[in-house]
Amino acid sequence: MRVLVFGGSGMLGRVVVEEARRRGLAALGLSRRQADITREGIPREWVERFRPQLVVNCAAFTRVDDCEAERKLAREVNGHAVANVADAAESCGALLTQISTDYVFDGRSSTPYENDAATAPMSVYGESKLLGEQAARAYPRSLVLRVSWLFGPGGGNFVTTMLRLADQGMNPLRVVDDQVGGPTYTRFLARALLDLASKGATGVLSYQNREAVSWYGFAREILRQARPSVAVEPAATADFPRPARRPAYSVLDVGPTESLLQRPVETWSSGLALYLAEIGELG
Repeated sequence: MRVLVFGGSGMLGRVVVEEARRRGLAALGLSRRQADITREGIPREWVERFRPQLVVNCAAFTRVDDCEAERKLAREVNGHAVANVADAAESCGALLTQISTDYVFDGRSSTPYENDAATAPMSVYGESKLLGEQAARAYPRSLVLRVSWLFGPGGGNFVTTMLRLADQGMNPLRVVDDQVGGPTYTRFLARALLDLASKGATGVLSYQNREAVSWYGFAREILRQARPSVAVEPAATADFPRPARRPAYSVLDVGPTESLLQRPVETWSSGLALYLAEIGELG
């Protein structure tokens, strides 16, 4: 299988390329500079050149708060440009995996969001990613894969932020305890993504690591493993006003994904230990 990744220099995209190559697959990751998906025809040019069997779109405008001020750009990158990628995949009959987000939901649920749950984004970012889902699903050989709370090598993330603040002398750290979700290790996600593609999965699926936890609970485990002398205290979302609203509950139903993979989804705590070891931060 030949794998073409748009957004291939980002935190997830580069790991997908690495995992594909580890499996002996021909894989090419393209940065925004190499392939601006908002330019009509550019994705198709690369598809015609590389002839992939799988196209993965990790390209996105992910700065959630900045999306509020740059609505047009968010809709263009996260929404309308996905049609260009889908058109490119269709031109050679490739499978398309479109990365989406828990932000397509309003966070008012108290049980994990099923794949067919009603969407109700609370932010410009969520709205724009929902547009991207719709553009991808117009192509029958597509999989929309909703993910959340990513951490891993090659990009800033919540784990590195907690370590940086701890190293700057912030003790205790105050972290919100009223937002619950599923932290997700990008290397686990990349493996699942390629396994799903090998099975020809289409439609809508969700992937996040088990078990559900708040940002505060996640921070506690980060510090326990890497900075045990630093304390963390719970705080409310209202204590940290931000331009974009965040879902209070971002737990996704990964049961159908586990059924297709024929294995349980890994825990985020095991992914955290692997990641901390990888970056030399395991205490």
